[in-house]
Amino acid sequence: MPASRLHRVAVLVLEGAKPLDVGIPAQVFTTRASMPYEVRVCGATPGPVTGGDGLAYHVAHGLDALAWADIVFVPGYRFPDRDDPPRAVVDALIAAHARGARLAAISTGAFALAATGLLDGRRATTHWHYTRALAAGHPLVRVDENVLFVDEGSVLTSAGAASGIDLCLHILRGDLGVAASNHAARRLVAAPYRSGGQAQYVPRSVPEPLGERFGATREWALHRLGEPLTLDTLARRAGVSPRTFSRRFVEETGYTPMQWVMRARIDLARELLERSQRSVEQIAADVGLGTGANLRLHFQRVLGTTPSEYRRTFTRGE
Repeated sequence: MPASRLHRVAVLVLEGAKPLDVGIPAQVFTTRASMPYEVRVCGATPGPVTGGDGLAYHVAHGLDALAWADIVFVPGYRFPDRDDPPRAVVDALIAAHARGARLAAISTGAFALAATGLLDGRRATTHWHYTRALAAGHPLVRVDENVLFVDEGSVLTSAGAASGIDLCLHILRGDLGVAASNHAARRLVAAPYRSGGQAQYVPRSVPEPLGERFGATREWALHRLGEPLTLDTLARRAGVSPRTFSRRFVEETGYTPMQWVMRARIDLARELLERSQRSVEQIAADVGLGTGANLRLHFQRVLGTTPSEYRRTFTRGE
C-alpha cells in the first residue's frame, strides 16, 4: 500500500481485555507524523469496559469504529472459551471483513474471530494455553500451536501478548516496507523479527495427561531418557501388550508413546541448553538422541528453532 494513504485502525476492547494486548496495537500504530495511521479504541458501546488483570477502560467509540476502520485489532481477553462475544460484536466484525477490512487478533482475540466463522478452513493460532480449546470449540479452524502469528490475508492471528508485537511489525512491513518496520521495532526496543515459534516458550512440550493409567510408566521413562526407550520396553513396564499400551496412551496424552518420548527428550535438552554449558553433541547423547544433527532436526520440528538459537534466547543477559 502507498505510504501516503492514511490507514484507519480500530482496537476493539472486549470485556476482560488484557492490558498488554490492548496497548500493543494502540502504541505501535498510534497517530504520529511519521506513521500514516489513525487509531480509534472502541468497545461494544462507548464508555467503560471492564478489563482483565484489575484494569478497566473507557473507550470513546462503539462498533461504528469497525465500519470506519481498514484494520480491526481484537486484543485477547479472559475466559475466551466460555462464551462468544455479544452477537452485535460478531456481526460488526463480519460486516467489517465483508467491507474489506483486515481483522487481526492478538492472543485469545482469535476466539472472537473464530466466532464469526471467518477462520473456518483457515490456519490460525492463539496463546499456547488455549490452542486445544480453540481447536475443540472450532473444529473447522486449522489451529497451528507453534507459530508466533498467522497471516491468512484478510484475517490474521497471533500467539501470546508479545507475539502481538511480531504481528504488528509484520503488518507494518507489508504496509510501509522493511525500513519503517525496523524503525518501529527500534522505538519499541523489540526484535524486528523473532526466529522460531511459540512452542519454545511453552514450559513443557510434553502435554498434560488426560488420565493417569500410565502415570508411573511415564515417570519411569522420564528418568531414563538417555537410554533406549521402545514401544515394547514401555508396554512391558506398564504390564500390557504394545498394541493396548499404544492405544490407551494416545487416549491419555494425545500423543503416541514415541511422540511423547521425543517431546520429553526435547524438554530435557531445553533444560540442559538453559542451565549447562554442554555442547549440542553432548546434550544429544545425554537425552537419547545420539547426534547433534538428530537433535537439531527434532528441535526444529518440535520447537521451530535451533538449539543454538534457543540457548542464545534463554541465556541472554544471564
